[in-house]
Amino acid sequence: MVTDQEPWLQVDLREQMEVTAVATQGRYDSWDWVSSYLLLYSDTGRAWKQYRHEDGVGRFVGNGNLESVVQNKLSHPVRTRFLRFVPLDWNPSGWMGLRVEVYGCSYKSYVADFDGRSSLLYRFNQKSMSTVKDVISLRFKSHQAEGVLLHGEGQRGDYITLELHRGRLDLYLNLGEARFSSHRVPVTVGSLLDDQHWHSVHIERFNKQVNLTVDSYTQRFQTKGEGHSLEVDYEGNVTFSCSQPQLVACTFVSSSSSFLSLPSASPAVGGFSVRFQFRTWNPEGLLLSVQLNPDPQQLRLQISNSWLRLTLHSSGRQKSEVSAGRRVSDGLWHSVSLDARDLQITLTVDNEPSSTIELWEQVQSRGSFYFGGCAATAPDCQGFAPAFQGCMRLIFINSQLMNLSHVQQGLLGNYNELQFDTCNIKDRCLPNLCEHGARCSQMWSSFSCDCSGTGYAGATCHNSIYESSCEAYKLSGSSSGFYFIDPDGSGPLGPTQVYCNMTEKKVWTVLSHNSTAPVTVQTSSLQKPHVMIFNYSASAKQLRAIVSGSEQCQQEVVYNCRKSRLFNTKDGSPLSWWLDREGEKRSYWGGFLPGVQQCSCSLEENCIDMNYFCNCDADTDTWANDTGVLSYKDHLPVSQIVIGDTDRMGSQAVYHIGPLRCYGDRSIWNAASFYQESSYLYFPTLQAELASDISFYFKTSAPSGVFLENQGLKDFIRVELSSPSVVTFSFDVGNGAAVLSVKSHVPLNDRQWHYVRAERNAKEASVQVDQLPLRFLEAPADGHLRLRLSSQLFVGGTASQQRGFLGCIRSLTANGVSFDLEERAKMTPGVSAGCPGYCTGSSSLCHNRGRCVEKSNGYICDCSQSAYGGTTCNQEVSVSFDRESSVTYTFQEPFSVMQNRSSQASTSSTDSRAREDVALSFVTSQRPAMLLTVSTFSQQYIAVILATNGSVQIWYHLQTGKKPDVFTPTPSNLADGRLHRIRIHRVGKNLYVQVSNTGTGSSLCRLPVATPKTLIQGASKGFIGCLSSVQFNHVAPLKVALTNRGSSLVTVRGPLVQSNCGALAESHTLQGKTSTSMTLMICLLRLTNTRKDLAVIAGLCLVFITVCALAVVIRLVYQQRRAQRSSGSIKEEHRHSMYTDYRTELHLHNPVRDSVKEYYI
Repeated sequence: MVTDQEPWLQVDLREQMEVTAVATQGRYDSWDWVSSYLLLYSDTGRAWKQYRHEDGVGRFVGNGNLESVVQNKLSHPVRTRFLRFVPLDWNPSGWMGLRVEVYGCSYKSYVADFDGRSSLLYRFNQKSMSTVKDVISLRFKSHQAEGVLLHGEGQRGDYITLELHRGRLDLYLNLGEARFSSHRVPVTVGSLLDDQHWHSVHIERFNKQVNLTVDSYTQRFQTKGEGHSLEVDYEGNVTFSCSQPQLVACTFVSSSSSFLSLPSASPAVGGFSVRFQFRTWNPEGLLLSVQLNPDPQQLRLQISNSWLRLTLHSSGRQKSEVSAGRRVSDGLWHSVSLDARDLQITLTVDNEPSSTIELWEQVQSRGSFYFGGCAATAPDCQGFAPAFQGCMRLIFINSQLMNLSHVQQGLLGNYNELQFDTCNIKDRCLPNLCEHGARCSQMWSSFSCDCSGTGYAGATCHNSIYESSCEAYKLSGSSSGFYFIDPDGSGPLGPTQVYCNMTEKKVWTVLSHNSTAPVTVQTSSLQKPHVMIFNYSASAKQLRAIVSGSEQCQQEVVYNCRKSRLFNTKDGSPLSWWLDREGEKRSYWGGFLPGVQQCSCSLEENCIDMNYFCNCDADTDTWANDTGVLSYKDHLPVSQIVIGDTDRMGSQAVYHIGPLRCYGDRSIWNAASFYQESSYLYFPTLQAELASDISFYFKTSAPSGVFLENQGLKDFIRVELSSPSVVTFSFDVGNGAAVLSVKSHVPLNDRQWHYVRAERNAKEASVQVDQLPLRFLEAPADGHLRLRLSSQLFVGGTASQQRGFLGCIRSLTANGVSFDLEERAKMTPGVSAGCPGYCTGSSSLCHNRGRCVEKSNGYICDCSQSAYGGTTCNQEVSVSFDRESSVTYTFQEPFSVMQNRSSQASTSSTDSRAREDVALSFVTSQRPAMLLTVSTFSQQYIAVILATNGSVQIWYHLQTGKKPDVFTPTPSNLADGRLHRIRIHRVGKNLYVQVSNTGTGSSLCRLPVATPKTLIQGASKGFIGCLSSVQFNHVAPLKVALTNRGSSLVTVRGPLVQSNCGALAESHTLQGKTSTSMTLMICLLRLTNTRKDLAVIAGLCLVFITVCALAVVIRLVYQQRRAQRSSGSIKEEHRHSMYTDYRTELHLHNPVRDSVKEYYI
């Protein structure tokens, strides 16, 4: 009825049908139509389920006028008897009007009903069957979360078991493994399968390959065991019609306003009882509230931190409290029983041991029972806990079942924001939209991803925290050492550790293998050859990506021989050979010409006997050498070597295969120039359904132009320069066009290179330009997720050949895949390969984050964002400190995160944006010592100190009231008078630390037992030594302090002497210290106390410690301890309170400095 609170139209198809589409039309001769609606279906007309499209969207598009018919095809058909159309929006100038038509066909199937104790046994004609291929399919529905659906086993130990466990489907399948293995690990698929609705199961097996499909979700895997066939022997009360359990649920939709109030059924004498079942994902929520007599008393049952907590509030502040259950926010049904009688209140959850509150006097319920929340008029009920979001069923009050249909019809109780006859719970982690193996967790309306230990960051763990190449590390100001690189960025390959050699003009990437020492070979022949397999520090796919992305690669092969030939001198057939990365046999031993079976001496025409192509083929009794460098990229690296001619008297060979060495990054300087507005480059369709990232550099003098565009039938994605200072990222995945813009304070059409990165995933979209603040836009909670593109990707223009881009684009990458712009530009009119100008190419004119700026007659290096100085940003900026020296640097920094918000950000995505980049070099012989302190006005701080043993400690205190995280990346003594460099990179909860020149091998970061006393000792000793190349994010505070001494932002106390840390370290080495080759300690750590709402560190106080800093550190520690003592009584302030000015403490009375950051040096 239209007068109902939530009207609907229900269709009875009379029998079960397979429904494939529905169509709607407005009411005849009226202004009444429905513009959007939900579709529910049911077998019984009692328990309903909402239909959702394959991307989880439940809303159907309806009509825009009264005449047109709008048909919606179902992406997956449903087999049902009843359909219910629930209007969401309708014509604002009329009312709800709906004509419907349903499309499909009849569906009949045999059914069997099981009561938990019954079974159905099937016997084949043969006693035993052995199969190589199996296909098993069935459909089931159940209201129980546990139960075996199918089981069979054979005499040799084979078995197959399909069972429900915790509402998911587990498949156990064994082919010839031990009969009773202690590690039976199932393959699990599906979720929330105990919803009383039909689910389809389909199992396909061929040999060991198995596909398990539940509804539309498929899991592919290989079986264990040695066999390839399944051998199964087949040797209660079952009814052949489905019983209809009357478990009708209701859904509490809103976390702020949903509630259900029910009167007490026949007031009990001497107490009361309440029983119900619930399911939810939320760790917090109010389940039940009731007023008690004698007045004033109130009983509340709520979910708190995923536990059930029962609280009895009496007069004043007196309260009694008990907890029960373990983790009840797991999406499963849980039963709750609450009994008040005999001077006690008993709480029982899932038949576990009860918890009891003892009473002084008997209590009785007064007024209504409020479930899930409270009405605005309810006394003493508001403001205690968020309302419950989830489902409830089987509500009993004083042993009487409450009829929810009467509630819906207004005959019983009251309610708000409820859906009846359905449990509309959704598993937002199925499918898992978290990438790179990250763990998904969820609440009722959102999900979050834990990226810890994955090497990736972001809302869905899409972005690699590592650079893609050694060349990229060099451009960011790094020096030689071991690094993790991710050759395909956000792609599936993952990071691998390499050595980056930056001592030469070229940056070399070095990958070692398992055989680094020379290998001596004797007694090998073609019949029994010597074989060595090389295992590299990277996988085969990672190696292929590194090699293909490099400009050139090479690998040295050293072969020392005595009477050991490489080729048969009679027929030229190889006696020894090597295998390339694809396992193909190769017999050339130097150079880049794979078709020539020669050694380097032949190519260089200097063999000891010019009758042979290799020195070893002369077959002399003296030692000879054939050393060559393999440089044909498509064959590298060497995967295996085979030696077959050392079985004669006096025959011997010694070989050594060097590491794989590559230089250059083909993608960084791969560029194209666009000269005509109608010109563009086209590439295959962007693979960007669920997540995508696009990054590139551009330079132009044009006021606007489209960088790239890809369209689908309705969806699209576009990045463009919409005005001289604005870059716009727009897209549509079916929820309407979303637009994100970044406005620069300077023009972007200045013929200089600018960086753009745009990303879209299931949780949010973002765009960044240069170092400007990120712009974010959250995705709607229940909107479309998949970006469906069909056309080609247009770069530098659009399909309409309008608004084309004029200028240069380089280093275009999408989802970790680099686009070869130069190759495509060679065959496209109006576009040329490369880009003119001095600041184009891999020559690295400006170093250490310096920015190359084009001039009419040359270039200059902008070193303002580099910690180095000089004309090319390669001169270190160093300062010698004594105990009386200090520098205070104060400045205003923009927020690193700006947001376009339609709703508040989820905690995980905010947490994933918190980041710092810190780097400094130092020379000292003092210990303990304070190297660096970064503190905020709201009591967070970072500290880098040398402990009493000289080891470096990194302190992170990001959550007020919690103990700091303290890490030791290396136990080595760094107070040794030598130059050391520390780099700290934090993304969310992941900490990435590099410590150079430690003199030790690799080790794991350790968590030492440290106290605030350790920090105070370091601060009290100050710092005596040399600091250089100090960088915090994109600021070089030490350099600014030296070059802007007259600035009001810089305060200097005591002597400040410009120095050269490198020279000091060298002189210390000449005085007797032994120099150690540079190594890097790399650790990836999880910060346990990271603030969930921390987006940036603001109000910074950066301290290069002298005596004046001791007061700051002591104050921080005192505040931390005071906060811990008072945290129980002080509510957490709003997230933006961390930007509040701490003027009283720092004596900053100037109103201009209300949100400044301070750096003490």
